[in-house]
Amino acid sequence: MKNQIHQATLSERAIPGGREITLEFRTRDVPSVPATLLLPGTAPAPGVLLIHGYSSRKEHMAENVGRVFLGHGLASLAIDLPLHGTRRDPVAQQALSNPLDLLRHWRLALKETRLAIHFLRARAEVDPARVAVVGYSLGSYLATMLAADEPSVQAVVVAAGGDLPTGIPFGTLARTVVDPLRAVRKLKGRPLLVIHGRRDRTVLPEQAQRLYDAALEPREIRWWDAGHYLPTPAIDHAAEWLSARLR
Repeated sequence: MKNQIHQATLSERAIPGGREITLEFRTRDVPSVPATLLLPGTAPAPGVLLIHGYSSRKEHMAENVGRVFLGHGLASLAIDLPLHGTRRDPVAQQALSNPLDLLRHWRLALKETRLAIHFLRARAEVDPARVAVVGYSLGSYLATMLAADEPSVQAVVVAAGGDLPTGIPFGTLARTVVDPLRAVRKLKGRPLLVIHGRRDRTVLPEQAQRLYDAALEPREIRWWDAGHYLPTPAIDHAAEWLSARLR
């Protein structure tokens, strides 16, 4: 990154398996991004960026996914996307019915996730050569797009996500900005794990299958007897899969 990354630490505490740091980071071009950083006791550790889904927040990813990853020796950084978590703005969210405004926020989210990867790699406790990204639902689209443009991302986990749904309004316009199928082809040998519920009605199983079919090897898809919210064994599997690939 050409711009220097500035960090403000808000709180820090010991937790089972390591440390939890609540912080914000920013550059001259990107406003403050709220984040939760989980660090294991051993360093430098592999690092994973966690990107939450629609209407969620960083705490959901840190507490439900990051804590499991911590037990496998993985550091993690969970961020609040624009208009989510501590950045929630009901007035601004109403404006997202305008497709141009929606695309503007999408571009901002992509810019911030890219900055997040650079911030994670810059931490002394994280091995910059071993970083990955995990995206859940809406976050999976961002994870795939981010990895396509950031060769430093060594592995990708798509959880309860996949290709864009068919027949959505402004679908052609949407694909000019976010096209998961085009993005996943650009991984070019970096491993991909897709985990999905067979009964998911938010992101349909066929969307996950389309993404998987478009990807190159190495790739893996795991199906779970679940809906849109994946069970703990799915998170355990993702942690073991990432640990093996970031070894």
